[in-house]
Amino acid sequence: MTIDTSREFRPVGIAVLTVSDTRTDETDTSGRTLVERAQGLGHRIAAKVIVKDDTDLLEAQLRTWVADDSIDVILTTGGTGITGRDVTPEAVQRVLTKEIPGFGELFRWISYPKIGTSTIQSRALGGLAGKTLIFAMPGSTGACKDAWDGILASQLDVRFRPCNFIELLPRLAE
Repeated sequence: MTIDTSREFRPVGIAVLTVSDTRTDETDTSGRTLVERAQGLGHRIAAKVIVKDDTDLLEAQLRTWVADDSIDVILTTGGTGITGRDVTPEAVQRVLTKEIPGFGELFRWISYPKIGTSTIQSRALGGLAGKTLIFAMPGSTGACKDAWDGILASQLDVRFRPCNFIELLPRLAE
């Protein structure tokens, strides 16, 4: 598992969706963390919004972005727990054409050393909606750092070996 420096980095368009009834642009540290990390690697931020914990609103925003050719990846933060207001997985599943179960599994595995068995409360998930990758993470800044640093930074880098999501993008619509 290495970065192949003989290959050129290929930036992609990333949209960041914070799911919250209470966060604002000023208090959205999780969304800001994802934006900073994505830009730090060299990706383009195509959009960033905050949407309330409402399945229909979330689904509508996701479908809008999936239809936008400038967006290759959607990162959501928040709403992946088990309370009544946590509806992000339900909204994401409505738009997915294929689930990527390994994302949630690996996220919980990475989280376990830090938060122990509390990781089972996370319903983090990943999938594909047409040709757009979607990854839903918990709303904590620490969880977003773990997901980005431990999974997404390498999987969203075409130079990562042995394989990555970015080299698959041209074939997702086949």
